[in-house]
Amino acid sequence: MKKYAYLLLFALLLNGCDDGDLTVDSIDFDKVTATNCDTTNTLLYKIKDRESILLQLAPSSLINNPTPEGQPVKYDIKNDSQYRVVYRAYDGTVGVPNICGIIPPKTPNVIEEWLGTSGKIEITTTQITTVPSEVDGSTRITGYNHNIIFRNISFLKPTQMTQVEAEYIFGDFKITQDPPTLTFAKPDEAGECPDLKQVYNYNAAFYIMLEHFDPTLFVNVATPPGVPRVRNITATENNVVYRTLTGVALNKDYFCNAIAPTNPAVKETWNGTSGTVEVTTEIAGTIVQHTIVIKNVTLVKGNSSFKLGNNFAMGTVTK
Repeated sequence: MKKYAYLLLFALLLNGCDDGDLTVDSIDFDKVTATNCDTTNTLLYKIKDRESILLQLAPSSLINNPTPEGQPVKYDIKNDSQYRVVYRAYDGTVGVPNICGIIPPKTPNVIEEWLGTSGKIEITTTQITTVPSEVDGSTRITGYNHNIIFRNISFLKPTQMTQVEAEYIFGDFKITQDPPTLTFAKPDEAGECPDLKQVYNYNAAFYIMLEHFDPTLFVNVATPPGVPRVRNITATENNVVYRTLTGVALNKDYFCNAIAPTNPAVKETWNGTSGTVEVTTEIAGTIVQHTIVIKNVTLVKGNSSFKLGNNFAMGTVTK
């Protein structure tokens, strides 16, 4: 309901403003940070003193996936569509309730309004990544930055005159997220699905799996000290996959099924590129232990990527 309330509010903002003596020749919000009314990110705005500029977007217009260089996402500005731009000047200090309130305050009054009637919205997205860890070289994604530019935007002014801006930089809008910790519930205990050629480890909300593994990695022969078996990660063998899930907490019963259960459901899938898999085998009596380490793996989803780490321990398979 909140989303529709904001859309209704935006429609109301586009209607009725009192004429005043203020004359605006240009719009300048360069030093103001864009923010939003709620997490749907359908209404972005900037406010300063007695001015505001608003950008209405359709749901899911801000995509958390880096855009290729020189290929921004583009939307058409139309006053009667879900992509709208409006500038307003007021007779007093404007605040967040004037923009985001379900019932906006009666004051300050609008004394000038420009409506964007045509043009393009261009959004260039980049990921925000931590600096590589000094311990293992790992990185994590902490959010995405959406740089927004209006191209050839036409503003209809109160005088019914049209002002065209070849380029108007709305600026950056950041969406932050908590980076994954990637800590297993039982770090030392990896699981194995021999028939499916899979080994895995997990916690309640994600798992990391080695799929289509080379069977010679797990032969029951002890490896010499300091000389593990090493195989490359490729597109067809020894694939590393990181999946996040939503629904019930993940448990061991989820694995080793020909068809994966639907609950919990897969939320995201990240695939490993490059890197190696190392297996160290130790034998004590009748007990065989295979300790698995994956090295120098970069995980990729769409155009997003992060480094798992120089040495990432998946745990030990015990037979």
